Amino acid sequence: MLFTVRLHIRIRNILQKEVLGVGLIHLTLSSIIFLPVCLYFGLSLEAAVIISITLGFSSTVLAAKDLETRNKLGSYYGRLSIGILIIQDLVAIGIIAYAGGGIPSPWAALLLFLPLARPLLSKLLYIVNQDELLLLLALSLAVGGSTLFEMVHLSGELGALVMGMKFVNDDKAEQLEKKIWSVKEAFLVGFFLEIGFGGIPGVDYFYFISIVLPLLVVKSLLFFALFIAFKLRARTSFLSTITLMAYSEFTLIAGAVAVSAGIISSEMIVALALLTGVSYVINSVLVRYEDAIWQRTSHVLQKFERNIKHPDHQPASVGAANFLVIGLGVTGETALKKLRHDGNSAVGIDIDPERVKSLLTDGLRVVYADAQDASFWEKLDIHKVKAIIISMSGDILTKKFIVERLRKKNFTGTVRVLTQNKREDELIHDAGGTPISVPSVQMGEKLADFNTSGT
Repeated sequence: MLFTVRLHIRIRNILQKEVLGVGLIHLTLSSIIFLPVCLYFGLSLEAAVIISITLGFSSTVLAAKDLETRNKLGSYYGRLSIGILIIQDLVAIGIIAYAGGGIPSPWAALLLFLPLARPLLSKLLYIVNQDELLLLLALSLAVGGSTLFEMVHLSGELGALVMGMKFVNDDKAEQLEKKIWSVKEAFLVGFFLEIGFGGIPGVDYFYFISIVLPLLVVKSLLFFALFIAFKLRARTSFLSTITLMAYSEFTLIAGAVAVSAGIISSEMIVALALLTGVSYVINSVLVRYEDAIWQRTSHVLQKFERNIKHPDHQPASVGAANFLVIGLGVTGETALKKLRHDGNSAVGIDIDPERVKSLLTDGLRVVYADAQDASFWEKLDIHKVKAIIISMSGDILTKKFIVERLRKKNFTGTVRVLTQNKREDELIHDAGGTPISVPSVQMGEKLADFNTSGT
């Protein structure tokens, strides 16, 4: 896990005031909140401080998997959430290094020459092309880095992190991470299973869980308040808060190291595992229904939004554009360029700020916006728009929601929507849109049409 965490780290992703400010302030305040609870249950000051800090962490695995599944890793709130998680992960590394500390071997000084091995390791990465070998190489690097550091009496977890640093700017870093991702999840499940073998904690520890679990709400409200304080919109603050609303697997990893060092008891790590597992379930439910929750609470949450220019500002108009393209992946970008080539006034919308910036550099008219935000459509002036193309990937219900919002706004123009199958066609048609099936549907029908193609 620590090997893949380091592959995520990009300095530009965390050197933003919203990320650094919210991440560090939240971790400080949440630690202050959890510390008295830990001390109340008889933990030593050292153990209480370690557990209090780790309870302020959110789940990197849960957030990254959810954002990737819903194609939101590139969104503004996705980048914001991942940046904060990286800050937390770096703090976790410090705790792990402290808890697993000891006197390093004199041979540890040789690790300073480890960067010299990067060219060789990078070349090896490009020589290996088969998926299976690439997976084995990723595992070997992670385990090898851990073993190397343990040989000189340093934290093996720190060794895995350092080994990941060698590839952070490599072109194959993302591919390397994807190959090891499924294995990482399996190891995490095994880690939970191993902790579960420790038995059922005592009554006092269940009392501890019953107090700390409700504090997850306090922890989340603190996130929302800080996002608002750093001038973010209520919608972005809400989505980021939901993404970060869980206790972290790093609480267990750091806790396990602390157990081996005799700082906390094995019963406490089992209690933390139960706490983390329950928070995972809560987070999964909230993420699934986050849009419905937003619709019910937006009128209240938006009252806290500051009346200023937000870093995640959304446009209130598309100017004199006659065509609007929502979702600027390969299909959306191609459609936008075709419209512009034909002499039409067209504007593109996307939730990925980096993609927007790239397309602006190419000379296209594009703006950042969250098309799933109902308030965005309520405020957007599209009276000159004749047709809208929805080419975004993801859940068909999201596309259906956009079509319904447009019709509720009394938009009478054509709304063409990229669909995958007949069920999606029916949903879009019922919502008032015009479904356009992906080419694979037509290709399949053409391949099976022997009446026209002969033998």
